[in-house]
Amino acid sequence: MTTMAPNPRVRLPQRPGDPANVVIRGARILDPAAGIDRVGDLVVRDGVIGGDPAGLEQVDGTGLTVIPGIVDVHVHLRTPGKEHAEDIASGTASAAAGGVVAVLAMPNTQPPTDSPSILGSLVERAGREAVVPTGFIPAITVGQAGESLTEHGDLAEAGAAALSDDGVPVASALVMRRALQYQRATGLLFTLHEEDMSLSGAGVMHEGVVSARIGLAGIPGVSEAVQVARDCALAGYEDARIHICHVSARETVDEIRSAKSRGVQVTAEVTPHHLLLTEDAVGADPDPARFKMNPPLRSEADRQALIEALVDGTIDVIATDHAPHPADEKENPFAEAPFGVIGLETAFAACHTELVQGGRMSLEDLVVRMSTRPAEIFGLPVPSLADGERANLAVLDLGATDRVGDRPYASKSANAAFEGMFFIGRVVMTIAGGQDVYRRGA
Repeated sequence: MTTMAPNPRVRLPQRPGDPANVVIRGARILDPAAGIDRVGDLVVRDGVIGGDPAGLEQVDGTGLTVIPGIVDVHVHLRTPGKEHAEDIASGTASAAAGGVVAVLAMPNTQPPTDSPSILGSLVERAGREAVVPTGFIPAITVGQAGESLTEHGDLAEAGAAALSDDGVPVASALVMRRALQYQRATGLLFTLHEEDMSLSGAGVMHEGVVSARIGLAGIPGVSEAVQVARDCALAGYEDARIHICHVSARETVDEIRSAKSRGVQVTAEVTPHHLLLTEDAVGADPDPARFKMNPPLRSEADRQALIEALVDGTIDVIATDHAPHPADEKENPFAEAPFGVIGLETAFAACHTELVQGGRMSLEDLVVRMSTRPAEIFGLPVPSLADGERANLAVLDLGATDRVGDRPYASKSANAAFEGMFFIGRVVMTIAGGQDVYRRGA
């Protein structure tokens, strides 16, 4: 199992706030990693789990479930440069509304997060604005251009959580190999957007029967898979660690499974939208641009392969790739609209409905894939419900049903692929970094 020891250099700032002081009475307390599964009271005093309940606010937890909070290792906060779509405050408020207690933000900003100075300014801003602990993943290459490496050592010292050119692949195998060699000095994980641009070309959706029928240029699944094969080979050769972003294709699953069997240190993530939706959504909806993302929604066979890979551990974690865009950008024709959908507020409910209610995965396994394993892989503090731990938790009503879009989003943007869908499982409270950061209806 590929896991990083906690990295003390990673900066996860959060805005100042009063510590949580609350007792959740009579709830199911579930933390699979800590071996906790009981019905009873959970005390949070001064932001820490456990202690004397006397004098604390009492919350009726009857019928509710408390889990370690979600850790989302792939989000876009659009800061700096596109704060009209999202900023640190709104993006992390969206995270809190989804039961997320820590996020890692990608570098494809304007300008890209590719220097210690830009990283430092983001860390400072997050310390004033971030509702939940927020880390940053700077670029592997300068300007995400894939040519010259950023100052990996300086970025590590400045608190980088990992390195990525997310949004674009590192096209040169030589540049990727050199980056992996530097990992020996920094210890920073590389989290990789995998795509062979010569195969993707001008594609805007999955290459398949739907793209052929409606006349849109397609992106084949093999575009992702061949780049994954290359980087797994390089990681194996250099004895380095890589993490594959937003896996979408069954061919990619095969490559990751093969690499793991050879001992390559590779982990992978999948998004809720790739677990629930397919290319058919693009051809059937009058507003198809809300289903435009990269990698694209693929076939039903791909979707089933992703679920199977998540269940058997080939894919390690779920991450949202939360990518906000304002309405005026998404209202363009499909070919011209930007890639990306929001997902922080719906991730747990979507996965609980499809995977747990659908009989594909236990609730315990879902918690591990959304909370414990992401933190372990990236060397972050692992949320725990054990006494003495800082409170990072979500309180859920697993019997409640909501229609996506009926309540306003905390995000500045509303480009949700799940709009109008009914999901079972509601976040009613989030405590992150020891602070009470979300109450439904408050």
